[in-house]
Amino acid sequence: MADWIDAEQAMAALGVRAQTLYAYVSRGRVGATAHPDDPRRSLYRASDVAALAAKKARGRRAADVAAEAIAWGEPVLPSAITTVEGGRLFYRGQDAVDLARMHSLEQVARLLRGGHGAPLTGPEPRKPKKGETPRARLFSTLAARAGVDPPARGRAPLALAMEAAGLLEAAADAVAGSLGEGPIHQRLADAWSLDASGADLVRRALVLLADHELNASTFAVRVAASTGSSLAAASLAGLAALSGPLHGGMAARVEMFVDEAERRGPARAVAERLAQGSAMPGFGHPLYPDGDPRAAALLAAFEPAPGLGDLRHETEAATGLAPNIDFALVALAHALDLPADAPFSLFAVARSAGWHAHAIEQLQTGTLIRPRARYVGPRR
Repeated sequence: MADWIDAEQAMAALGVRAQTLYAYVSRGRVGATAHPDDPRRSLYRASDVAALAAKKARGRRAADVAAEAIAWGEPVLPSAITTVEGGRLFYRGQDAVDLARMHSLEQVARLLRGGHGAPLTGPEPRKPKKGETPRARLFSTLAARAGVDPPARGRAPLALAMEAAGLLEAAADAVAGSLGEGPIHQRLADAWSLDASGADLVRRALVLLADHELNASTFAVRVAASTGSSLAAASLAGLAALSGPLHGGMAARVEMFVDEAERRGPARAVAERLAQGSAMPGFGHPLYPDGDPRAAALLAAFEPAPGLGDLRHETEAATGLAPNIDFALVALAHALDLPADAPFSLFAVARSAGWHAHAIEQLQTGTLIRPRARYVGPRR
């Protein structure tokens, strides 16, 4: 309990009263846990208190606070869907790693939506063009739906949840390249000619990727949804953001790192990147200083190829950084001999579940997300 202090110490460090301390806890700014000797009392995470005290001491301007909130800063909007707390990921209060042990993506999607919505049949899906990639099919499917689906603003949450369930099915069919039945993980496994154990690994990956709080693609979804757009249009905004190399496209950068390790050897590849001051794609995560629990859970479920295992060992030994979910996805793709774009496909289908939940939640607020820009250009 070295990182925990009592209420009196926390209030003294922050210079606040008990009510304010409790408000910080409720907003997720200070972690709290039951006192081991007295369950009626609480202990507070000392590192959270110290970080908050330091910010208060700096007395930053509101504009500076707002600017920093955009990049891994303070929470900017309330949500009851997902949170990262104490190095763990929770979907509506349930540990995502625990859910991944036995639940399907459809079940988790329903949980994220608040427990509502069976699939609702949407428009007749477009037939894939010859040679079209799963990524292209997914973009085309959402674009076609965005062009005909009605605006979501003012519609009943249950109706939206049913539409969301249908959209998730459509996303899975787009990636698989055909209309299918049964669990989504099995349909993807069939498309990739996997056995039962491979299908179960796909299921685990989908659940672990279903949502991740207010990441770039989810924020894009909420901005689009706040205008009242259709769920398909909001999802298309999310997919556009996901496609970037710093988000869902990160797997390609991990593959480059893996290629370097295969050509030069893992130790040399890591040493050269350190000498150049380059990043280690697939390792470390700002929200998980002690390691990404999603990656740990997925990597524990299969044996990565020897080359990736060696790269992981060398990177961890040299930098202290643990693998993140992008490395785990690439390792999974190698272990199952999946197509090159499979990590992105898994990411996109899985994250659709979270996008839909966030879009519905944003619509229920009835507010438009419209931040202000701090002008730094020339003046007359």
